[in-house]
Amino acid sequence: MMAAPSRDGSVFKQIFTEHWDAFQHAHPRYQTSYYDGLVAKMLGCGHPEKMGYIAYRCHPCGQGTHLVAMRCQSSLCLRCAKVDVDNWVSQVRKVLHEGVISRHIILTVPAMFRTTFSQHAAVLLSAFRRCGGQCLDDFYSTVRGKVLRGGSITVLHTHGRHGPYHPHRHLLAPSGGYDGQGERWEHLQYLPYELLRRQWQWHLVRMVRQTLKTKAINQLVDTCFRQYPNGLVTNVQKGAVPSQYQSLARYVAKDVVSPPIAVRRIDRYDGARVTYHDRSHRTERVEHETVAVETFMGRMVQHTVPKGFKRIRYDGVQATKTFAKVQGVIQAALAKVAGMIKGAVKIIARLTSRQRYEQSTGHDPLRCPHGQSPMDVWRLWHPTYGVIYVRRESAR
Repeated sequence: MMAAPSRDGSVFKQIFTEHWDAFQHAHPRYQTSYYDGLVAKMLGCGHPEKMGYIAYRCHPCGQGTHLVAMRCQSSLCLRCAKVDVDNWVSQVRKVLHEGVISRHIILTVPAMFRTTFSQHAAVLLSAFRRCGGQCLDDFYSTVRGKVLRGGSITVLHTHGRHGPYHPHRHLLAPSGGYDGQGERWEHLQYLPYELLRRQWQWHLVRMVRQTLKTKAINQLVDTCFRQYPNGLVTNVQKGAVPSQYQSLARYVAKDVVSPPIAVRRIDRYDGARVTYHDRSHRTERVEHETVAVETFMGRMVQHTVPKGFKRIRYDGVQATKTFAKVQGVIQAALAKVAGMIKGAVKIIARLTSRQRYEQSTGHDPLRCPHGQSPMDVWRLWHPTYGVIYVRRESAR
């Protein structure tokens, strides 16, 4: 048997259909109703009889119909991922200050801590999600010599390009901070990245030490300072984020709402092994890897997070409750700053499922092909609750 990739994710579903039971048996940590639910929803996504549906009908002629299966919204579903990414990208505009010069910052975790993060993900990931914003505030304050409150849109990733466990944070952060005492925006033209690396190291190891509080962790922290005397790896993309924020937001969000792989990257599946590819950060070349199906599945499911856990965080001047308060102050300050980027941030309309379908196929799914009349909701059905709504025909 040899399966090739398909755009609808059937190969990915086939792998889980054939091997999920055996994988669970070999890995007891995944023998929970939570993981069973994620896999079941992913496998049933796109099937109206499993997920429920909304039926549309042309009432003037009674001939035109259209059936829409409800989305599963499982974090393992490749089918739902594109919709979730599109929706989030459309919301980024609401928390970006127009004209602010921002940076794309990546804060990494050294290899010596990755096993610890994997074993204690339930407690470490929440603390890890918070400490990046605290690090930036201290960093900006140190650079300017006064207390500043910065801000960031932070996205938590837990994997590298090939799927191994590699927690790190992507931040869209303005180059500056809000001076609450002086009620003004302080723009930072220059950011000393060496200082950021050292401060990120201090914040990260302090968080790990305070969260776990064990002798082994204290020894690991001491080793980290000896092995990385100049601080941890941080990647700060130079240039203005607003001009490219649509593609950047899509890049940092796509791995949050779906498994760490796209269907097009699966090259072969023979029932026992999976071959997939990606572009290496190190060589900048496309590299192929063949692994046992159990390894492949483990790389996919290990990045799921507990129900209700939020991978995306809005801090400081990017937070909803703060945005309106400081927006006027920031715009007034930016008017005096050379190099301000006016109009760089564009509004992205949030598309409905109907608009996405029309954009993909070229025709409106809710317009009757017979009489061109608009179709209305006729019936709603849920696999657990049965018929939720049915339109009663009016007497003619």
